[in-house]
Amino acid sequence: MPSTTVIILDEYPPPPQSLLDALGRMDAACSALTLSQLLHGPVAGLPEADVLLAPARVPGEGVRSAVRRLRLRAGAPTAVVWTVDDFEDLEAHVRLGHDYLVPPFLPALVGARLQSCSERAELGRTLREADARAELMSYEKELEIGREIQAGFLPEALPVPEGWEIDVRFRPARQVAGDFYDVFELVHRRRLALVVADVCDKGVGSALFMALIRSLLRHTAENSGLQHLVAAGRSGGAIPVVGATPLLNAVTATNGYLTRNHLRQGYFATLFFAVLDPLTGSLVYINGGHNPPLLLRGDGSAPVPLEPTGPAVGVLPDCSYALGHTRLDPGDTLFAYTDGVPEARCPDGSFLGDDRMLDLLSQHTGSGRAVLDRMDLAVREHTGEAEQHDDVTMLALHRPRAARGPHATGKAVA
Repeated sequence: MPSTTVIILDEYPPPPQSLLDALGRMDAACSALTLSQLLHGPVAGLPEADVLLAPARVPGEGVRSAVRRLRLRAGAPTAVVWTVDDFEDLEAHVRLGHDYLVPPFLPALVGARLQSCSERAELGRTLREADARAELMSYEKELEIGREIQAGFLPEALPVPEGWEIDVRFRPARQVAGDFYDVFELVHRRRLALVVADVCDKGVGSALFMALIRSLLRHTAENSGLQHLVAAGRSGGAIPVVGATPLLNAVTATNGYLTRNHLRQGYFATLFFAVLDPLTGSLVYINGGHNPPLLLRGDGSAPVPLEPTGPAVGVLPDCSYALGHTRLDPGDTLFAYTDGVPEARCPDGSFLGDDRMLDLLSQHTGSGRAVLDRMDLAVREHTGEAEQHDDVTMLALHRPRAARGPHATGKAVA
């Protein structure tokens, strides 16, 4: 294996034969590139090198720029200039910190000089790798801190009214997520708010907006008035809904804030935000451009999608949101999810798909937890050894046919 790798700058004048012979005697690995190739060619195509060997007649700034380009590829090559008689040009290079070779080009002298350059290049590579490892460790530490902070925005325990069951599955694709869910009480604990949302993109940026949007929604809903609004039922009748005012205020105010202050960042969120009356099973909701949650009837009939009632939040200023309304009867389950479920990818890249998801949900005969277990298993089996490409969030709201005793809390399952 060659002890030194050398790029010979293919510019006039060519290296004297005695210098080339000395390189051959020391078994150096040599390649030739022009200055134009080094400065303007693709970085990925540049070879790794310990030494850039250049004639002293090439301007010093050109040699220094070529070394910088090589350092983008790997290592820390040393510029070594040679000359037979252009000593004024050589002095200019020495002032820039370049090493040099002058006659006689004896193998032992050339070998010793280039071996020293090779050792310096190896030291430079080691230092760069150490810096990269330290930077990676610092980045991972910051991500872990971000994950812990984000976890604080998700409910550790879910307030579950008597006679109801709530279960959640939440699996981020990365250390921080753009998906989120929330369950909290409204209207002096007479209503229950349920949110499932998906901020566009992935990583730290979407996680920051997740925290912002979640906080805006909850704060506005919890501090809104208690006026009665009227929602249109599926049968077309008018149904008075307590809790609709906090719902509308939260979504419209969040959309207004995002479009006024953060439109330039380009982040938005699809969301499903519902308010439940635990006594009657009445559910009023806004679907802001989100995957339609599915109402699974206890009688085994086809799942009923709760279609969008407005756009995603953070996209259109001053847009309006309509209220949707439905009812959960004993035995019914509401299944809300993010697109990480139907878009789960197997190793060959194909999606789980909406049809497969609907087929699995059509088999619903039990609790909400059973629905999530079935879907979670299907997603994991479909993904297999492939990388998880998107956050996976699922929430099931189930109304048992017969009360199973009071529930104090529910818990999310990762």
